[in-house]
Amino acid sequence: MIPRYSRPAMISIWEPETRYRIWFEIEADALDAMAELGTVPEAAAKAVRDWWATNPAIDVAAIDAIEAVVKHDVIAFLTWVAEQVGPEARFLHQGMTSSDVLDTCLAVQLSRAADLLIEDLDALLEVLKRRAFEHKATPTIGRSHGIHAEPVTFGLKLAYAHAEFARGRERLVRAREEIATCAVSGAVGTFANVDPRVEAHVAARMRLEVEPVSTQVIPRDRHAMFFATLAVIASSVERLATEIRHLQRTEVLEAEEYFSEGQKGSSAMPHKRNPVLSENVTGLARMVRAAVMPALENVALWHERDISHSSVERFIAPDATVTLDFALDRLTGLMDKLLVYPDRMLRNLDLMGGLVHSQRVLLALTQAGAGRDEAYRLVQRSAMKVWESGGALSLMELLKADEEVAALLSPEQIEASFDLGYHLKHVDMVFERVFGSAP
Repeated sequence: MIPRYSRPAMISIWEPETRYRIWFEIEADALDAMAELGTVPEAAAKAVRDWWATNPAIDVAAIDAIEAVVKHDVIAFLTWVAEQVGPEARFLHQGMTSSDVLDTCLAVQLSRAADLLIEDLDALLEVLKRRAFEHKATPTIGRSHGIHAEPVTFGLKLAYAHAEFARGRERLVRAREEIATCAVSGAVGTFANVDPRVEAHVAARMRLEVEPVSTQVIPRDRHAMFFATLAVIASSVERLATEIRHLQRTEVLEAEEYFSEGQKGSSAMPHKRNPVLSENVTGLARMVRAAVMPALENVALWHERDISHSSVERFIAPDATVTLDFALDRLTGLMDKLLVYPDRMLRNLDLMGGLVHSQRVLLALTQAGAGRDEAYRLVQRSAMKVWESGGALSLMELLKADEEVAALLSPEQIEASFDLGYHLKHVDMVFERVFGSAP
C-alpha cells in the first residue's frame, strides 16, 4: 500500500491492530460457544471477555517480537494474549487450527473492504447519473475506430458508463456474499476436535456464512472470483478514464479535467493542461488487475491445505482493495468537476462536411428504389470527395448535384437525411432503460 494512493478508512481494515482485534473476536466467540456447550469452563470465557472489556491496547511490537522467536503468527498472538489474561487463556483455540482464524479474519476484512467499495460505486453512480441528465441532449459525435461515425449525445456516453458501473456493483455484491464465509472446523476440516456449533456461533457473530466444506482452508475459488470482480470494475474505471483522455486531446477538446487555481501542468511548458487524473486511474486499474492471476494461482492448493496462497494474499488483498477504493473516489471527483464544451462538440460534429449523415442518405436511396450496393456506391462517391477535401466540401451539396442521386431523391429528401434530431430521437428510451426515470 502506497500512502499517496490510499484512503484512511480502507487502510484501517488492513492495519495489524485491526487484524489482531478480529483474531481476538474469532477466538473469543469460539470460546463463548465452547463454554455454552460445556467443553471449556465458563470462567475461562469470562476471564477472556473481562480482559477485553478493559479495551486493552494491542501491542503489535510485542507480538512481532514473539513471532520472531516462534516463527508462527497465530501462536505469537495467542502467547501474547495469554500473557495478558493469565492461566484461563489456555482454553483459547481449543480444537482449532490457524486457518480457522486466518481465513475467517480475511473473510471479515474482504467483506468490510467490499462494503466501502460498494459505497464508492454508489457515489460514482450518483455523479454519473446527474451529469448524464445534465447533458442528455448535448449533441456530440460518436466514434468508431477513433473516426467520426454518427451523432450521439454526451449524456448517452455517461449513461453507458453508468450502466457498466451498475453491473459492476451487482457483481461486487455477489462477490461479497461469496467471500463472506467462516471456517472453524479444525485440522483438515473434519470437526474432530471442535463442535460444528462453535463454527455456526462464530459465523453468526462475525456476520458470515459457514463454509460447507473448508478442508482446513476456505476454498480459494471464492477469493479468485472476488479479485476478478475488482479487476472488472477497475477495467471499467480505465474505460471511462480513457474516454476522457481522448476527449481532452487538443485536437478534440470536447471535455477536460477541472484545472484548479494555481495548478501547473508541466515543469517545462506553462501552457499545459494534462489529463493527469485520468492517466493516474488508468495506471491504478492496471495494478488492481495485476491481482487476478495470483488469485487464480491460489486456487490449486496441495491436498487439504498448504500456505502457498498466504504470502500472495498478504500482498493482493490490501493492495487491490486500497487501490480500487482510491481510483473510484478519484474518478468520482473527476467526473463531478469535469468541464464539458458543447460548442466544441458541435464544431467537431460538423467538422467533416456532413459525412456523419451518410447512412441516412443510404437508407433514403434504398427506400426510393435503389439497390443497397448501388445506393452505397452513390453515397460513397460523394463522401470520398468530402473526405479528401478534409471537410471543405459539403456532402449534402455534392449529393444534390449528383444526377444519379437527384433522379431518386428530391433536394428536400436529401436535406431531411441531414436532420440531426433523427439520430437522437431515442435518447429518452435509452435513459429510461438505464435510469428508469428522471432524477
